[in-house]
Amino acid sequence: MKIKLFIFLLVPFLAFAQQDTEAARRATIRFGTDAEIASLIQTLRTENADYLDDELIAVAQTSRNMNILRGVFNFFGEREKGGLEERAVNAIENRMDEANETVLSAVDYLGRVKYAPAVPVLIELIDSEERRFLNNAFRALGRASSSDSVQADEAADFLIDYYSNRNPGDDNRRDMIIAIGSTGSSKGVPLLIDIVSNTAERIPLRIAALEALSSIGDPEGLDAILGCVNTNDPNVRSAAVSALGPFSGEEVDNAILDAFRDSYYRTRIAAAQASRERKFAEAVPYLQYRAERDDVLNVRDEAIRALGAIATEEANTALESLFSERRNSDRIRILAADMLLKNDADGNFIKLIAELDEARTRNQNNLYNGLLRVVGETVITGDKAAMESITGRFLQSGTLIEKLYALDMSANNNLIRFESEIKEMTGDRNESIARRARQTAEKLGIVLD
Repeated sequence: MKIKLFIFLLVPFLAFAQQDTEAARRATIRFGTDAEIASLIQTLRTENADYLDDELIAVAQTSRNMNILRGVFNFFGEREKGGLEERAVNAIENRMDEANETVLSAVDYLGRVKYAPAVPVLIELIDSEERRFLNNAFRALGRASSSDSVQADEAADFLIDYYSNRNPGDDNRRDMIIAIGSTGSSKGVPLLIDIVSNTAERIPLRIAALEALSSIGDPEGLDAILGCVNTNDPNVRSAAVSALGPFSGEEVDNAILDAFRDSYYRTRIAAAQASRERKFAEAVPYLQYRAERDDVLNVRDEAIRALGAIATEEANTALESLFSERRNSDRIRILAADMLLKNDADGNFIKLIAELDEARTRNQNNLYNGLLRVVGETVITGDKAAMESITGRFLQSGTLIEKLYALDMSANNNLIRFESEIKEMTGDRNESIARRARQTAEKLGIVLD
């Protein structure tokens, strides 16, 4: 009786404590120093929280503090979240009144949110020849223009002219090539072909041009890419194979399959990535071989990810074999499980739970924690009995981590039957559990008292 009374009194106390926390955070944004706001932004980033976005926008509109503006622009840019476009444009247009770091953050933000109306402003900034802004402005121009075909063509024409006629210097050329690719405009293809095909050109520029041709995906650039697949330089060779992803045809297929035999590991990685991007079913035997036997772990990882993306019956059988073989490394088994459950959660979930319990019995902590993450992300569309069983077990008697994943499982699978448990956990003394429980309740439409 005393325990029930304690919980009854504790829940409203913790609810008030949470309200106090949120009020304190809003006060920090309104009145805090740049260091205090930076610390709060890092906390929000860790929590993946957006409920204070409006307050952060409001402070950015009026502040000229370099550290505050840089922090807010970066926080929003990382999430490609709009709301600061006008403030960013204003910072560029009135850059004499702003710190350099503020202007650079504003430029980067406009690129990350792909704000096409900023193209004229970014072109004007580049035309000013203020070297401290050029690299960032080139990259942002390409990204910002990509959301509008007319602006993309305009940006590409400007970048091509600048590259060809205005002697941008070696420090800027690579960023300009990347920017041309980011526009997605086919107008950049002839210049990029010239760079790729010039064996006397610097290797980093040729690699950047291959990546740019791949970003644009225009068939006119394919022959130039294929011409680099068998070049002597291993870095150009791997970049060429990686660039084949968006293209199709027998020549492309043969080039990708042949790249799995390359002794340079980055070329094999590129072959796996190109297979994944194209969902290249013919590559499955090669991918399975690399996943099982390659002596470079990153090659094995990329091969497994490619099998997951291809997701044919043959590919899923290969993944099941990699997951079920207990002699394989934890890393391989966890990644294979992740791919399997993304492709067919209903058909593989019970197997996953069996291996999860086996890992716990054998005290294989790394394997257990990895498989637990996969369980936490799994969405079942059919019979949810197994999901409900493991979720209930974690909610009732799990560790801190297991309870957090159980809350995710409840939200992901709409397990409203655990309403009472979720409500009770909103008052947990551990703030991480209480916060996750409140988020889960919101997603499930559970009304909290």
